[in-house]
Amino acid sequence: MTYFKHRITNAVAEGLNSKIATVQKRACGFRNRDNFKIAVYFHCGGLDLYPVSMTHRKPG
Repeated sequence: MTYFKHRITNAVAEGLNSKIATVQKRACGFRNRDNFKIAVYFHCGGLDLYPVSMTHRKPG
């Protein structure tokens, strides 16, 4: 009913929660909370982590 009133959903939050749950399941337990937090940031951060090769750089 909230969708029809405000036209927003919580789909993004549910998707992020699903990714975090997948990281947690795949890890089979971390040694500490910091390692888990780093893994969540790594998998959910949306960063482009491929290195830039010197032959494919833009001139200038």
